[in-house]
Amino acid sequence: MTSHAPIGVAVVGYGLAGQTFHAPLIAATPGLTLTAVVSSRPEAFHADLPHVDVLPDLDAALARDDIGLIVVATPDALHAEQSIAALQAGKSAVVDKPFAATLADAQAVAAVAADAPGVFSVFQNRRWDADFLTLRRLIAEGELGDVAVFESHYDRFRPTVTDRWKDQRDGGVWADLGPHLIDQAVQLFGPPLAVYADLQAQRVGATAIDYAHVLLRYDRLRVILNMSHLAADAGLRYVVHGTGGSFIKHGLDAQESQSKAGLRPGCPDWGLDPSPGVLTQQIDGQTLRTTPTPERGDYPAFYAAVRDAIRGEGPPPVPADQALTVMRILDAGLRSAAEGREVSL
Repeated sequence: MTSHAPIGVAVVGYGLAGQTFHAPLIAATPGLTLTAVVSSRPEAFHADLPHVDVLPDLDAALARDDIGLIVVATPDALHAEQSIAALQAGKSAVVDKPFAATLADAQAVAAVAADAPGVFSVFQNRRWDADFLTLRRLIAEGELGDVAVFESHYDRFRPTVTDRWKDQRDGGVWADLGPHLIDQAVQLFGPPLAVYADLQAQRVGATAIDYAHVLLRYDRLRVILNMSHLAADAGLRYVVHGTGGSFIKHGLDAQESQSKAGLRPGCPDWGLDPSPGVLTQQIDGQTLRTTPTPERGDYPAFYAAVRDAIRGEGPPPVPADQALTVMRILDAGLRSAAEGREVSL
C-alpha cells in the first residue's frame, strides 16, 4: 500500500554537495521533509537551516523512526559503507556520485540494494541539466541525424593544488567529474564497446589526476570526454556532429551557481540556460544557424522521482544497474591509462 505521509530525510555530510544540492532540493520537494543533517559543523548548518536537527553520526540518523531516507553526501571513501548501513537498517538511500570508491565496492552496494526493502538511487543530477535536456530533445527529434561525434567538456581553471580532499582523492578529476560525463553519454547512446583513457596529473605538485581525455568507442560513433583543471577558457561544453547537423554549446548549466547564490527551485529564473547552444544545418545548399529553444534545467525532478519510488509509484530515477555501468567505465578508464591500451567492456 502506498502512503503519502511526509518522508523524513537525513543528509549525511554538509559540504558542497549537501549544502548546494541536496538540502535545497529536498526542502523544495513536496512529500519530503528535511529532518536532520549529520555534520561535524553544526554552526555552519544552523546558519542556513536553524530549525533542522544536527546529529553527530550516521548511527544517530539510522536510529530515528521519523527518518525514512538517508542521503549520503560524504567523501567517496565513505559512500559504500554508509549506503550499505542505511539499506541494512531498512532505510531508503540516495548516494552522491561516484556511489563507491571502487567498482568492487559499488557491486557490493548494488547486491545489498537488490535485497533491501528500501529504495536505492545515485545522484546523477546532470541528467537534468538544461543543455543536456535540450540536446537529448534535438537528438530524439532527429535534428542531428545519426550522431557521429559527441564531445563533452567539463573544464575548469584551478592551477593551484589545494589540500582539499577532492584534490587528493583516488581517481582525481576522473572520479569527480567523469561520472557526470559518462552518465550523460550512456543515457544518450548506451554503453560503449571499449574505453581508451589518457589520465594525467599536470599541475605542479599534483598527486591526483587533474586531466582526463577519454575516448568511448562505439560501432561508428565516437564519444570524447574531456576534463582539465588548466583551462583558462573553460566555456566549451558540447560539440556534436551528425548526418543532419552540428550542435555547439558553451557554458555550464546554471542550477549549481544559482543555488550557491541563494536562489531556490521555484524561482522564476531557476534552471534557465543563460547561453543556449547553436544548431548548424545544411539545407538546400545553404548553411542555416539557429538557436533551439532551450529546455529548463530541472534538478528537482530527481528528488520528486525518489519520493515517488519510495511511495511505490515509480522506479528510482538512477537505479543501481545504471550506476554500475558508469562505475565499470570509470574502472576501465583507470585500467586503460595504467596499461596504455584500449579496454573492452
